[in-house]
Amino acid sequence: MDLLHWKLFPLLALLASFLFFFYIQDSSKSSQSGCSLFPHSHYWIASKRIVTPQGIISGAVEIKGGSIVSIVKNKDWSGKFKQVVDYGNAVVMPGLIDVHAHLDDPGRAEWEGFPSGTKAAAAGGITTLIDMPLNNFPSTVSTETLKLKIEAAEKSIYVDVGFWGGLVPENAFNATALEALLDAGVHGLKSFMCPSGINDFPMTDARHIKAGLSVLAKYKRPLLVHSEIQSVVESHLETEDGGGDPRSYSTYLKTRPPSWEEAAVRELLTVTKDTRSGGPAEGAHLHVVHLSDASSSLDLIKEAKRRGDSITVETCPHYLAFSAEEIPDGDTRFKCAPPIRDAANKEKLWNALMEGDIDMLSSDHSPTVPELKLLNDGNFLKAWGGISSIQFVLPVTWSYGQKYGITLEQLVSWWSERPAKLAGQHSKGAIAIGNHADVVVWEPEVEFDLNEDHPMFVKNPSISAYIGKRLSGKVLATFVRGNLVYKERNHAFAACGSTILAT
Repeated sequence: MDLLHWKLFPLLALLASFLFFFYIQDSSKSSQSGCSLFPHSHYWIASKRIVTPQGIISGAVEIKGGSIVSIVKNKDWSGKFKQVVDYGNAVVMPGLIDVHAHLDDPGRAEWEGFPSGTKAAAAGGITTLIDMPLNNFPSTVSTETLKLKIEAAEKSIYVDVGFWGGLVPENAFNATALEALLDAGVHGLKSFMCPSGINDFPMTDARHIKAGLSVLAKYKRPLLVHSEIQSVVESHLETEDGGGDPRSYSTYLKTRPPSWEEAAVRELLTVTKDTRSGGPAEGAHLHVVHLSDASSSLDLIKEAKRRGDSITVETCPHYLAFSAEEIPDGDTRFKCAPPIRDAANKEKLWNALMEGDIDMLSSDHSPTVPELKLLNDGNFLKAWGGISSIQFVLPVTWSYGQKYGITLEQLVSWWSERPAKLAGQHSKGAIAIGNHADVVVWEPEVEFDLNEDHPMFVKNPSISAYIGKRLSGKVLATFVRGNLVYKERNHAFAACGSTILAT
């Protein structure tokens, strides 16, 4: 009998070790697979400043299986729970949702790409982004090209990523093709009313947009529009010898006046009336992207809202941070379209944002390779237009917004709640029970210099217009569906973000 016990002992020890191994595997699956820097799937995040829909509280958020399962105030949790990550006075709020980003994958990954773009997003507190259908190649205008983008994103993204589809002349009047693209999971459509600069993404007009809205109405999804209509006079100026010194920002600014935006918005409003209650496109929604003109164009949008058109508008941090007067000659990092306008216009944009006339913010992260920015040549008329910004939109918005008295609740509204609604992400955008545990933890009071010593995760950091700025707002941690994907300069080993498709 004793001999039998001795023979069984090694087997029992081996069995125990196996059971222990599987217990550890089960209790920290995400950590073992490299998806998270934190080895638990059930834990609490505590802070004295948690931004919830009911206000800012001191307390803790319980996270289990990637979702928020409870929220308690300070007196209800202190010292009672295991696995508490206490962030003290740091702000805990819903992760940012960027509805306007160009990650250029597949086809132009040297411009950015899903791995570097989503690492930068995570480092900036962005937990979800909706990728634009152009600057990648081929452009995302069909089910076939959408499949290519989804394949490129799989196992390459550190945050959740969804996709807009393209509305272009070749598919605008083909309801079957548009329905197939929407059925395949794009969250809505995007079109340009001026040349996009991308050969396989030609511009549309009111006829195409009207046709697109009629299809989108069935799906209750939005159409996003780059709202500029080219004038023959200014178009002629955008040549090498056109309207003055090509190294002067004022020369470029003259080539894209506010009247371009006004003309586009005016034309859009001839079709957005169809989105009113009882209209032929009821259920569709039109969203004006990256508004720069805070005068006539904004006034038209405000009037359309008053009439009951289903329309929203965004602007971007670079229009709120910079003004034309301060852009140095030859510094093409600041070139974008529509352009950054004068200081008086910037003030009007801030006022409109604070008063609720501008609905939300987005990055319009639109990078390229340094060679196309013509940084050495400094020719504004020939350089690629686009601001590289995705990692810094939170501190930029907060830093430049201090003058206007912005609040944490407003940040959440502009960067989380309203973008979630636009993109149909009903389980995101708020720290609320049942939502995805998408969380950013940051210190608004901590300042830093954005220089070569600061860790930057975009592929081509030298082209960012924010280099050299002093900003407030240090991101400490970013959680995506409960996974700690970023923590003070470090990312999770594996890219475990989800591709999110509309249903």
